[in-house]
Amino acid sequence: MKRLGVNIDHVATIRNARGEFHPDPIFAAQFVKKSGADSVTIHLREDRRHIKDIDAKKICSLKGLLVNLEVSTNPSMIKNALQIRPNFICIVPEKRKEITTEGGLDLKKNIFKLKKIITKIRKKKIRTSLFINPSISNIKISKSLKADCIEIHTGNFANLVKTKKDYSKEFKKIKDCSILAHNLGIEVHVGHGLDFKATKILMKIKQIQEFNIGHFIIGESIFYGITKVIRNFKKIIRS
Repeated sequence: MKRLGVNIDHVATIRNARGEFHPDPIFAAQFVKKSGADSVTIHLREDRRHIKDIDAKKICSLKGLLVNLEVSTNPSMIKNALQIRPNFICIVPEKRKEITTEGGLDLKKNIFKLKKIITKIRKKKIRTSLFINPSISNIKISKSLKADCIEIHTGNFANLVKTKKDYSKEFKKIKDCSILAHNLGIEVHVGHGLDFKATKILMKIKQIQEFNIGHFIIGESIFYGITKVIRNFKKIIRS
């Protein structure tokens, strides 16, 4: 059964714009679960631009809620994540001045660092995931690192779909990587920039187990309501 993970970072972005308490990310986490989300994703950034430490702790303490915590390879962030103890940890690249995550991890450059990090996470019996660009070499390295899952960065693919350009090469990259990862025993997730149309296209790849979507869901919810948007995605990934 394919799953939908809902990223609620931008609920916190809206809250922080006023420096007050509303809308509450903790309530949002509970609400999206009731609306059909299989899990909740939050990115605890080094600059805390949206989700704060207290948000992450409270969200991860909610009973019956599966939480995917995204963090960088910064040692202090990994230590923090292990103390918060989410169900899942996804390791992502992070640049201070980026508006959003611009691509996947450089696995070759960080292989030894990532190996140590994954060992620490696995000792805590937390599911590990690596946010990567779609390449065969990245899949092979992910296997050598003993990652439980990989999340394929779909930003380039999604942008081509949105601008009605030829996405066939990007689709093939994602498909080939998904097949290899699945055959190697790595669970396949996808995320970044996905909307209804891009998700429908990726549904052709049967090896994908999890779709993590945030910005589009929060944006569409302004017009149609978050429950309706989540249910529309659930219809797509369960079709």
